[in-house]
Amino acid sequence: MNGFFELFAEYDVLGAFWMNIKLMLLAAAGSFVLGTILALFRISPVASFRTLGTAYINVVRNTPLTIIMVLGVLAVWGQLKIEFFDDFDLNFFTYAVIALTLYHASFVCEAIRSGVNTVPLGQVEAARAIGLTFLPAARIVVLPQALRGAITPLGNTLIALTKNTTVAAAASVAEASGLMSTMIEFNPDLMIYIFLTIAIGFCLLVIPMGIATTWLSDKLAVAR
Repeated sequence: MNGFFELFAEYDVLGAFWMNIKLMLLAAAGSFVLGTILALFRISPVASFRTLGTAYINVVRNTPLTIIMVLGVLAVWGQLKIEFFDDFDLNFFTYAVIALTLYHASFVCEAIRSGVNTVPLGQVEAARAIGLTFLPAARIVVLPQALRGAITPLGNTLIALTKNTTVAAAASVAEASGLMSTMIEFNPDLMIYIFLTIAIGFCLLVIPMGIATTWLSDKLAVAR
């Protein structure tokens, strides 16, 4: 136990995990908005929108997140000199959020599209019969039911996003995995305590998400 006390006394472990939480919350909000738009593109009656949505999904989902993260830092910031803030840490934090958002939006899109497939075709035809065009029908009829049917894959995506926030270390963001590397470098004798600290921290973040996802999925399931 003394090893844990030593780590918490010397390093800001809670602050590092708070950085992961902030990355997760902001990227989750951004990826949900972008993913919903991409899902509308994927089910759009306009062929060019469907092609654009499909191309985005196939390219981004099959590109490693680390590549996207490093591309933002080395290319967009390093070469194009695009900065959002004068503060170095805040600027890189923003790049990390954008990279996480762009990457996970593709998974959110497919999760929502899987929910769309659970909506009976008759309801869509009924919406068209009363004069609703694509967007009003999607907003009023399709998406509310699709989101309820997509709770489980959306929850899994959120869990994956939470764990993937560790990739932000590639963008020089001081989060938990970066702190772990520092702790291992300067305290190799506490290796077991270091790994246990980080592992327990992520378990405390992820396990409640899994429980909440299961509960919401059962609670909000659409009866057919």
